[in-house]
Amino acid sequence: MADSSSPVLHGVVVEETLHFTLVELCRACRVQQEQLIVLVEEGVLQPQGDDPQTWVFAGPSLRRARAALRLSNDLQLNAAGTALVMDLLDEIESLRARLNRIGGR
Repeated sequence: MADSSSPVLHGVVVEETLHFTLVELCRACRVQQEQLIVLVEEGVLQPQGDDPQTWVFAGPSLRRARAALRLSNDLQLNAAGTALVMDLLDEIESLRARLNRIGGR
C-alpha cells in the first residue's frame, strides 16, 4: 500500500545516444546561451562542431552542464573556478572507479 503523503519525484532519463543543440541544452538547463558558451570555452562541456550554431552536445552533457551551473551558483564561482571543481570531481570519480576495480572499498 502506497503512502499518499510521500512526495512524488519526477525525472527524465537521458540516453547516451540523445543529442542536444546549444539552444536545446539552454532550454533544458534554463540558462542563456552565453552561460553555456563560457562553460565550453573553459572546457567543462565539449560539444562536437566548429561554432555555437553547429554545436551538438551528447546526452550526458545535460547532467554535466546542470552540475556545473549548480556549483557556479551555489558556490558563487566564476567559470574558471567551476572548471577546476568539475575537473577535481572527475578525478575523484576516476580514482573511485580505479579503486573499485582493484578490489578496494
